[in-house]
Amino acid sequence: MLLMVIVNFIDLFVTIFNLLLIVRVISSYIVRPSSRFYAGLVDLTEPVLGPVRKVLPKSPGIDWAPLVTFFLLEGIQTLVHSLLGIQ
Repeated sequence: MLLMVIVNFIDLFVTIFNLLLIVRVISSYIVRPSSRFYAGLVDLTEPVLGPVRKVLPKSPGIDWAPLVTFFLLEGIQTLVHSLLGIQ
């Protein structure tokens, strides 16, 4: 019972966070960086993106951290499901 609650929390977190990442990437091209909406997205996603960005090598012009974070979270979710035998 408790295990399923934890798995459901992980699934919900990954889904919501990945949606926030997608919205942040798209809005970075559309919305002004000074807008409160974009600042809120940055505040929500940066605690996870920041450490990933520090590990990645510098790439001029392209920020790979959102894409890497997206796949890392999906991988962690898949690993948890595999270890627990949940589909």
